[in-house]
Amino acid sequence: MENRSNSKVDALTNISLGVGGLPFSIFEYKTISVFLVLTICGAGIIGNTMVVTVVLTTRDMRTPTNCYLVSLAVADLIVLVAAGLPNISDSLAGTWIYGFAGCLGITYFQYLGINASSWFITAFTVERYIAICHPIKAQTMCTVSRAKRIIAFVWVLTSVYCMLWFFLVDVAANNSQQLECGYKVSRNLYLPIYLLDFALFFITPLLVTTVLYGLIGKVLLQSHALHHATAQGECWRDLTCQPSLMAGLRRLCFISTEAPLSSFFLLQVTKMLAVVVALFALLWMPYRTLVLVNSFVEHPYLDRWFVLFCRICIYTNSAINPIIYNLMSQKFRLAFKRLCKYREEELQLQRSFYTASGNDNTRKHKLFEHVLKCQYDLRALRQSPSKLM
Repeated sequence: MENRSNSKVDALTNISLGVGGLPFSIFEYKTISVFLVLTICGAGIIGNTMVVTVVLTTRDMRTPTNCYLVSLAVADLIVLVAAGLPNISDSLAGTWIYGFAGCLGITYFQYLGINASSWFITAFTVERYIAICHPIKAQTMCTVSRAKRIIAFVWVLTSVYCMLWFFLVDVAANNSQQLECGYKVSRNLYLPIYLLDFALFFITPLLVTTVLYGLIGKVLLQSHALHHATAQGECWRDLTCQPSLMAGLRRLCFISTEAPLSSFFLLQVTKMLAVVVALFALLWMPYRTLVLVNSFVEHPYLDRWFVLFCRICIYTNSAINPIIYNLMSQKFRLAFKRLCKYREEELQLQRSFYTASGNDNTRKHKLFEHVLKCQYDLRALRQSPSKLM
């Protein structure tokens, strides 16, 4: 069996200890790593929590697409909490402080969040493909109940698959007598698992999303040509002239059925789809490549700055999704604004009620909640569906 000091799990937290298990005591590295991880993870936790909140509390946001976005947000939260936050203590202490149970649990949830998020991106892409390329089938296939069943299946399957790590990791002291969460057996025995992970949760989703977004882009280009031909009083005698196709495009783009599909807007959607695939590939590539290479070499490459770069890419991937939703979707943007404004009004009303004279705080609190709910419901009623789309 190999020396345990060279048998670290190539996960997102415990690879930060360095080659041979020696902790990084450099003040510069610790300061930069803690600052970056704390900033990105903090922003990601807040953003993904807002995604879950606005979808669950806004009735018209409960669509099949948003169901996948909520599940993706939950998976990203798991990655940020299980991989990001423990890394801060890892950088500061230079040793594993969470014990055996923490080693099992944190490693399990790391891989659960990572693997589930890749398949939710795939499911989200398939749903987009059906909605835009097969809009008639989408009426029966792209439903909330069906999305929930697919989401449950992904969670169950991924949860069972990741249970392998309960039997593959352990806590032991390295050559410096510091605890580390590492391999339980020889590192070369993990090669089949890492290859399977690489194929199932990176290569396959990347290939599927690339092909489907290519097909979507083709339809968008056809619709652009259709719009140009229609503006000149012409019409193609093919599927691109069908109203159902245009309806599918409008559903994908979150716009009203009365809104015109301008060439500029279609171009923006095409760019958006390209960015989704590019971010997934680019931000996951360093980490997946590092794990794959380290599975074949005798001495793993664990340069502290490159490892930090890999982790930051993964955390950024999990944190940036709410920002993308806010930039791409007017519906999410308005929902985020309503949520922030709602919280601001809640704090203002709370201060005004509890600074007033009197001892009947219970009655005032109930009245405060009632007034706040009425204000929020009234504001929601004033927003017509066409404005929210």
